[in-house]
Amino acid sequence: MSAIPLEVPAAADLLARGGVIAYPTEGVWGLGCDPFDRAAVLRLLDIKQRAVDKGVILIAGAVTQLDPIVDWSALPQARQAAVMASWPGPNTWVMPARADVPGWITGAHASVAVRVSAHAPVIALCAAFGGALVSTSANLSGHPAVTTRDALDPHLIARIDGVLVGETGRRSSASTIRDAHSGDVLRA
Repeated sequence: MSAIPLEVPAAADLLARGGVIAYPTEGVWGLGCDPFDRAAVLRLLDIKQRAVDKGVILIAGAVTQLDPIVDWSALPQARQAAVMASWPGPNTWVMPARADVPGWITGAHASVAVRVSAHAPVIALCAAFGGALVSTSANLSGHPAVTTRDALDPHLIARIDGVLVGETGRRSSASTIRDAHSGDVLRA
């Protein structure tokens, strides 16, 4: 059985019920679920064949959706300003995580990778869901990320619950990842 096409309200409802979906981001297709649903995150990681100790990237439609995740007070004001100046957009920052953020989100780290998207489908999905989502590329771990719905691996599609209708923002690559404390680029 393959994943069904979903509009935003149905996708948000599915996420709230523990579902795993594929959705278009700025440049590549992502796999997402509720980051605070342990079973959903572990299922997503199993589908992707990704180790839990690596942690996951979270995507939000608004900065306030990151408040339950990021320890803003652990980041100097100048660094906070640099992060905020890059959002919304395809810029992921490795930020200090709040102490209560579960290990299935952070992996073996005291930090969490987050971004605030400028891509309309992501903003609408996060708004309808009511918070940030897991955003890892929709491919098996170690395989190239995909930029079109048609390029999604059929075996991966068969294991998820739905695919958000839409297209990527046509960026040529995944988001840039930087360290929030230093500003260093970790992935161009």
